[in-house]
This record gives sequence, C-alpha cells and structure tokens, in this order.
Amino acid sequence: MLKSVRSVVQLRRFEFSKTTRRLNACGDLDDLRAIAKKRLPGGVFDYFDGAAEDEVTKTENSRAFANVELRPRILRDVSNIDTSTTIMGQPVPFPIALSPTGFTRIAHPQGELAVARVAGAMGLPFTLSTLGTRSIEEVAAVATGPLWYQLYVWKDRGLSRELVQRAKAAGYKSIMLTVDTPVFGRRERDVRRGFTLPPKIGLETFIDGILHPKWTWDFVRNEPITFSAVAGRADVDGSRAITLADYVNSQFDPTLSWKDLEWIREESGLPIMLKGIQCVEDALVAADMGVDAIALSNHGGRQYDGAPAPIALLPEVMQAVGNRIEVLVDGGVRRGSDVVKACALGARGVMFGRPYLYGLGAAGEPGVKWALDHITQGVTRTMALIGETSITHMSDGVVKRVRQ
Repeated sequence: MLKSVRSVVQLRRFEFSKTTRRLNACGDLDDLRAIAKKRLPGGVFDYFDGAAEDEVTKTENSRAFANVELRPRILRDVSNIDTSTTIMGQPVPFPIALSPTGFTRIAHPQGELAVARVAGAMGLPFTLSTLGTRSIEEVAAVATGPLWYQLYVWKDRGLSRELVQRAKAAGYKSIMLTVDTPVFGRRERDVRRGFTLPPKIGLETFIDGILHPKWTWDFVRNEPITFSAVAGRADVDGSRAITLADYVNSQFDPTLSWKDLEWIREESGLPIMLKGIQCVEDALVAADMGVDAIALSNHGGRQYDGAPAPIALLPEVMQAVGNRIEVLVDGGVRRGSDVVKACALGARGVMFGRPYLYGLGAAGEPGVKWALDHITQGVTRTMALIGETSITHMSDGVVKRVRQ
C-alpha cells in the first residue's frame, strides 16, 4: 500500500519567488489581467484597460476572432513548424510586433525598457510611442531586436522632425504614423476617475495609494514620469498633471492629411507604416501612395466606439489590396490562435499592446515575458493542431468560414 501511495503522492517543490508563483498560477491572459488589476491603483489599471464610451469596440475586437474557424487537417508531419516571416523588411521569428503604448512607466518603473528587453530577447519588433516614458536613446541602448518609432505629428512640425531624425540616428528601422487621433476619444473610465498623467497622489487618491503600497512606493521613489521624447520642454513633456484628452487636443496637429506623408518620408528616410486604417478605401489609398505597410486598427477601441474589428475588416482589405502592401492586424489578439487566424486570412502579422501591459503591471519584466510566451507558444501549438507547418504558406481552405 505504501508503494502505491508513493506512486501517486509526490510533493511539488516549493517556489520561493512570489512573482513566479503568481505567474505559474496563470492559465491565460485574463488571469494575468486579474493580477494586474489587483496590483495597480484603479485609475492606472483603467487607463490601460479602458476604451472609448461604452467600450463596445474594445469587446468586439477580441470577440470577432471567435468568428474565424480554422479547418484542422490530420496525419501530417508537424515535427518542424516554421513560424518565421518578415515584417517591414525585418526578419522575425513570429508574425508579431509590439504596439506602442503611452505612459508605460505608470504600470512599472522600468516601463518601456522592460518591454524592449523582452521583445529583443525574443527577436520581436518593439514600437516606442511618442508618448513613451523612456527616451528614444534609452530604449535603443537596451534593445536587441528591431525597433520602430511611433509618431504623433505635433502642431510644432520642427519637433516632429527632430523626433524622427533622432529615431533614425538611434537605429530605429521604421516609422509608424498613427492616423486615427485627429482628436482624442472620450474614455469615460478616465473621466469618472478624474485621471491625469502623471497620476496625482493627493487626497482624492490617498486611499487607493494605501491599498496599493508597493505601486505607491515605486512611484514616489523613482524619477518623475514624463514624456521622455520631449523631456525638459515643460509645455509638452507631461511634467505637470494633465488630462490626456486636453494634452492631445492642444498639441497634436488635426490638419494632418495624406499630403503630409511625403514630408514624413523625406524627414525620416525610413519605411512607413500607417496605424489606424479602418476601411477598404483608405487601405487602397495607402497602397496607391506607396506606403510600406498598414495596420488595421481602431486604437484598441480607445477612439471611436463603433469602428469595425480589425480581424473582421481583414478579408475585404486583402481582397482589395492583394500583395501590394503589407497588412497587419492590431487589436483584440489574446491567444496564439488569433495570430494564426490573422495570417490565414492574409495578414503579414499582428500587433498588440494590452497583453504585455497586463504582464508589466502584474509582474514587471517576467510578466511581459509570460504574456509573450503565452501567445508565441500558442502560435506553434495551433499550427501543429491544424496540420500546418509554415505560417507564410498555409494551405488553401485552412479558413473554413468567417461568421458574421
């Protein structure tokens, strides 16, 4: 009997690291999100997690992936699966790039540096936001993978010129122009909380600070958080607490139009991706103008609540533009199977931001790695389960149907 008991009862080795224990208990990104929600002050979490108005678009971005069915084939040799491709001329081990996110250091003091290190170690492109909290040069110093720079065009065109030239000098490979922010969307979670950047630690947030002592201690003992790309310019660097809506509406150029693309191309001398394409007509214009890539994106549902889900828009965009331009899907990706579905429908790859922010808020750099491992491992597993061995050469008919 004792022998039988020993065969079924084995004590698991105790893990002393609280961070590792938390991550080991995660089954999916929803679990990681729950940890981040518990560890971050409410306003900080809602800034990352929230979206515009009723948040219908944010929800639909993820739900729409469930409408895409893949047709598994069996008895195929899947011992060697190739998930590699190229995006914007850069070879990558998975068809994945990390979207830009603003004010990242409020999730964790390392902010963009932690994310860039993990992305570099995995060979994935990392995109630094104009509203990033680590500078162009700081991120370049720690990154070992491809770097892209996301540009918001300022009313001060001289400042925009300076940013793209700094990015080029620092070794960034592409400029990502965000085109869906002529004005700021109404993000009602932020409105209800009176959320500012940087967050104000005062009477109105005192209780929240007490309830999240680790975050509060990290916040007050680290250097002030600003928009590092324009550090030292008190009028635009975010050193004074502001609402992001007021900041964007006062600083970014609402006159930006198609005719400005050539100016950006000339100033940067780098390939250009347009992030924020939300209809076939604009995808065709981008292709006609020789833009290198587009990202079908509704800003994670944070701008206009009612925009189409990128994965739902993808089939008609691909039918219209064919191979004339690289097309990426940005928004709603939560599993590796989502990546495979996008590629099966013709996308060059996907981009995402919230998944790695959940990881950053939950556990810092190890949390970011958990999030990226979760998705990349899911890509390989899904490929094996559907009997496909190349992410760039999947069989005709692998997409069974796209439900509406």
